[in-house]
Amino acid sequence: MSSVQITVPEVTLTLDQLLAAIRQLDDDALDEVTRTIWAIHHDARLSTLMHRLSQRHLDDDLSDAEIAAEVRAVREARAADYHAPTGN
Repeated sequence: MSSVQITVPEVTLTLDQLLAAIRQLDDDALDEVTRTIWAIHHDARLSTLMHRLSQRHLDDDLSDAEIAAEVRAVREARAADYHAPTGN
């Protein structure tokens, strides 16, 4: 894992160095990092859902129940991901 590097303007860190820096943050800063990472992850999942829905044929009629079930599934997956243990 330490071979992965992240470039911040004129600063290069290994992933391990970045994680060590994150671990030094106070609670407020750590909450902000968490929200940012969650938002990036959420945006990616939303994009995936939008792509899946865009691949459906126009002749595929979706009932209100199917739409509600899809929304419910995405919300449950998001909640499970958000509350999943991080392994730390």
